[in-house]
Amino acid sequence: MSKHIVIDPITRIEGHLRIEAVIDENNTIVDAYSASTMFRGIEEILKGRDPRDCGLLAMRICGVCTGTHYQRSIEAVEHAFNVTIPKNARIVRNLIQGALYLHDHVVHFYHLHALDWVDITKALEADPAKAVAEAQKWAGVAGVHAWGDSVSVYKGVQERLTKFVKQGRLGPFAKGYWGNKHYKLTPEQNLVAVSHYLEALDLQRDAAKMQAIFGGKNPHPQSIVVGGVTCVQDIQNPARIALFKELLMKFRDFIKRAYLPDVYMAGTMYADEALEGTGAGLKNYLSYGDFRLDDTGFYQSALLFPSGIVIGGDISKLLPLEQEKIAEDVTHSWYEGGKPLHPYDGQTIPNYTGFGKKENGIAYLDTDKKYSWIKSPIYDDTRMEVGPLARMVVGVAAKDERITQYVTTFLKKGNLPIGVLFSTVGRTAARAIETELMADVMVEWVDELAKNVASGDLRTWTEFDFNVVSKSARGYGMAEAPRGALGHWVRIEEGKVANYQAIVPSTWNAAPRDYKGRRGAYEASLIGTKVADPDQPLEILRTIHSFDPCIACAVHIVDTKGKELGVYRVDTLCAV
Repeated sequence: MSKHIVIDPITRIEGHLRIEAVIDENNTIVDAYSASTMFRGIEEILKGRDPRDCGLLAMRICGVCTGTHYQRSIEAVEHAFNVTIPKNARIVRNLIQGALYLHDHVVHFYHLHALDWVDITKALEADPAKAVAEAQKWAGVAGVHAWGDSVSVYKGVQERLTKFVKQGRLGPFAKGYWGNKHYKLTPEQNLVAVSHYLEALDLQRDAAKMQAIFGGKNPHPQSIVVGGVTCVQDIQNPARIALFKELLMKFRDFIKRAYLPDVYMAGTMYADEALEGTGAGLKNYLSYGDFRLDDTGFYQSALLFPSGIVIGGDISKLLPLEQEKIAEDVTHSWYEGGKPLHPYDGQTIPNYTGFGKKENGIAYLDTDKKYSWIKSPIYDDTRMEVGPLARMVVGVAAKDERITQYVTTFLKKGNLPIGVLFSTVGRTAARAIETELMADVMVEWVDELAKNVASGDLRTWTEFDFNVVSKSARGYGMAEAPRGALGHWVRIEEGKVANYQAIVPSTWNAAPRDYKGRRGAYEASLIGTKVADPDQPLEILRTIHSFDPCIACAVHIVDTKGKELGVYRVDTLCAV
């Protein structure tokens, strides 16, 4: 007899994500549905605004990737106005975004995803001396010296955990599925991972400081403007550049000596699932490409991450990305609309139809009709996955030398075939590979900035005549956020925003069925997954969290009964 289970919310970060799964008599998932129960209306708020102001408002789409939305919005307007920014501005934007990647990926692995692999309670049973040996073993695989590998460090971690337990204040470790038989790490491996979890809580502040050095503050940086950047004094001050590099090198050290070894450790212990392809899902990958490496012009520069499409996991064939083939469907989304629309023509008109049946006090989604606030993006009438795995797969398919080297080296050290990437484990590993790559290339960028400024080039902004080009224009900012492909599209008439649409990573991945009934990336990734205990669906958490869901980006307030919660009017012309 099948069982219909609900996990709501499933995220450990922003947003309301609901997963419903149907499990057969063998505890195998045979169907799954992904839904967001939170409405988004940023696009409507931007209509009628001066397009040069859009970035400051669009960054409020999310409280995590604030700077990414900010930059994509600015780039959409720059594209509409055909503005090319100076070299210093390009490098600074790369460094701000790169710092966000480092911060986001490390926080994701340790604080949002690690507890899907790590059993906190088992760490209390570990022998600290054996934990040292375990840390050294996996650091050796990565070719580095282990981070914090001392008996005193691990004893201290156990003491802290013991105090939590005795006081009944487990904090972030409360309400876990501790003891679930699908936890596979040894007590010593759990202790190593918990130790690095706690270290990362402190170290992640360094990555946030890096974003603030050139961004002005974090979150919600404020130094990016149409035409360039405003952090002129920070660029011209060698001490500020040196501070950025000092923080970068410290954080990079943790990535190489803790993060990478921990991923090798977890990946090896769960290698059977990776080899089986558990969590693979669609195996269709999309990357817009990102991080310009030269100043040859808008969407003409060489990129750190190539753009392109890979279908069915076939890395022997890379298809070119054509933005005209992107559309959004709302057949199963709580919006009005018919056929799929390109973002330039997109609409965001709420049409909340409610949930379906209610049994035993649980309201289930009406999955035959509309059941999510997330739209369903399609590319060339195909469902796609985006994110670090997509970027690495597209990079390998593009025969990009740098990406291929990092992916190949990781797999070789772990004695793993490339096929393991197409899995939940592979999705997590791809993020770690990308993090190491990003940390290394950022060292090159910060040196490039220092050298360029020292040569006497102090330009940070390109002047343009807004009045000439603003009557009628349109543009898009398409690049990558830590979680995947992010695009902002703006259509301008009479100098004001006539239409604005954003398709974000979690829209691509967390979307419901489309007009053909095809599953989104989350939904497809769960099919065939074996659940050890339906009352503790750890395996569902592990796979969905491998995408690093952030649902506030994908949608933004109604309750589940459609009741209006409040109306607020803000007069933006009033003096403070």
